[in-house]
Amino acid sequence: MSRLLKITFIINAILGILVGLPLLLVPGRFLGLFGWAPVEPLLDRLLGAAFLAFAWMSFRSLRLNNPQQALPIIEGELAFCFLGSLGFGRHLFQPVWYPPMVWVVFFALAGGALLWLVNLILIYRKK
Repeated sequence: MSRLLKITFIINAILGILVGLPLLLVPGRFLGLFGWAPVEPLLDRLLGAAFLAFAWMSFRSLRLNNPQQALPIIEGELAFCFLGSLGFGRHLFQPVWYPPMVWVVFFALAGGALLWLVNLILIYRKK
């Protein structure tokens, strides 16, 4: 497994825990820290659970010897980040003001999509 892929899995696991745990346990307080009012606590908690699940998958994938075995996880992460950034971008590139935190999430998702895509391309090039 390449060093870049290992680093990507580590970053994903850390961010998944740091964002997922507070969203699952205390979504209102956590989002309030960023001036982002929770819209729907049940969906916020579900998103937290999803982030924790992605963190767990990244942790498990780190232990694999063959990056081919991690392809479904990498593709799933790529799909989540890409589609999430598309969804956010659909709203952000309108003539409406959004708080800076929304832009941070958008760029984190877009950057994640790019990072997962690079990892995917590197794996397919080695085939």
